[in-house]
Amino acid sequence: MSSKLGKPSQKSGGCYCSKGGDKLHIVARDFGMRCLISRCPHTLGNVVYMDTPLQSSVNTHTHSPLPYPQMCPPLCSVTPSQKYSQRGGRGEVVSTFGAVQGTRWAGRKGQTNGVQLELLEGSEDSLINNYKYMFQRLRDVRNVLTEKIEELGEELRTNFNIEEFSPVSLPAQDSVIVLGQVCCDSNGKLNSQSVLLEAGPEQGGRQVPVDLSELRDYSLFPGQVVVMEGMNTSGKKFVASKLFEGVPLPFYSTPIKQEMDMDIPDEQFLVMVACGPYTPSDGLTFDPLVDLINVIARDRPDVCILLGPFVDSKHEQIEKSLVTETFDAIFSRCVGSIVEGTKGVGCRLVFVPSQRDVHHHFIYPQPPFILPDLSKDDAKRMTLVPDPCTLLIDGVTFGLTSTDILFHMGAEEISCASGSDRFSRILKHMLTQRNYYPLYPPVEEVNMDYEKFQGYGQMPLSPDVLIVPSELRFFIKDVIGCVCVNPGRLTKGQVGGTYGRLLIQRSAPSIDGKRVSPCVAGQVVKI
Repeated sequence: MSSKLGKPSQKSGGCYCSKGGDKLHIVARDFGMRCLISRCPHTLGNVVYMDTPLQSSVNTHTHSPLPYPQMCPPLCSVTPSQKYSQRGGRGEVVSTFGAVQGTRWAGRKGQTNGVQLELLEGSEDSLINNYKYMFQRLRDVRNVLTEKIEELGEELRTNFNIEEFSPVSLPAQDSVIVLGQVCCDSNGKLNSQSVLLEAGPEQGGRQVPVDLSELRDYSLFPGQVVVMEGMNTSGKKFVASKLFEGVPLPFYSTPIKQEMDMDIPDEQFLVMVACGPYTPSDGLTFDPLVDLINVIARDRPDVCILLGPFVDSKHEQIEKSLVTETFDAIFSRCVGSIVEGTKGVGCRLVFVPSQRDVHHHFIYPQPPFILPDLSKDDAKRMTLVPDPCTLLIDGVTFGLTSTDILFHMGAEEISCASGSDRFSRILKHMLTQRNYYPLYPPVEEVNMDYEKFQGYGQMPLSPDVLIVPSELRFFIKDVIGCVCVNPGRLTKGQVGGTYGRLLIQRSAPSIDGKRVSPCVAGQVVKI
């Protein structure tokens, strides 16, 4: 260990600085540390030596706060955002769905029965623990993609009574039907002239360019598994004349035993949905979160689904390492405020992580948060779930993901379709491709583990309600029987954003034997 240390700075909490040596060093920007004394050497990027034994200074546990100067205050900035406090349109309804006239937006007021809430596939088949990542092999990725092509291909073959698929690169003078995955012929953005169809090993495993000029309507994106009909006279270009539509999974059906136990129609219950960030971009005060807690206390929803980011990696002060508290500590205080503020409401809380949560694992699928310090009473009304997941709430299925798949797919999709909007097309792709992130390759900000994605990123069924928060415009709409909701983000830069609320009734009556959505009504509201 080097003994070449400078003198400890006054009021520095036992920190030493030096320009070299073989002593353990910590770079301030790695942990968001900064001393508030103007002349102190603990400035961004300088090497900081902690006056702490080596074995206690280094801790690789994800949720253990790292040592920091005790003199630092909780947050770098506690000045309320002026733009947020001066926002207009508070409580304004900006999007509606269903029969909203005369609707009473309130929960059951904490009835003793409450709602039953659980992961659809149970804890054994769901991602509930952390896992090791960053060592997947290319062959494993290839195997996952191949299985996806084969599974979806078999479903399409059965649904459309197709006898067999032809190899994509085999020359044929007659019309043939082929199966493959859409990809781009370069690293650029997909366009109508750069579409390739890549077949699985059973169909030859080759790539062939696709001519889309004869298709009237189409919507394609990289990674999409498709079945096409057309001609490939030379073996070098496939001229598509027909594109078969994907087939979604069936919806959840209540077990017969539960149906027999239902003597009276189920009451409606209220679900509130909000997505981070929960702070304005010009400060780390949680004023928007406080306003949301006040709304929860007023409306008393039965379930409140909160999606990350809670400690946003894209926040200006976090990007510039201006915070003086560990990220875990900020998150713990945020969660503590939610738990305490909703204690008398009686609602169930669901926390969904985000890859933008700077204190959590940067991987997709993403394991749930770990909150070991909760009391037993608080733990009973909190559910920590992974991203993505499928929840079962009183017999109604909710698909949840905090990853902005709408924005990612919207940037890559190409279409020539009349009478449909982009959001509906993308959401339909998610339901017919049967997973929460069908785009391949993923965007750079999504760190995908494909082996885990195969097990935990697939849709086990078509959800009754699909929650897909995005930077794009908020909406609530029905897409092939699934009510899809983008509640927006609670803050948009320095101003307030939106949240969503849904009125749900499980035993909705059927009309002429047709399924009726359990989502009776929905709204997107300004905070």
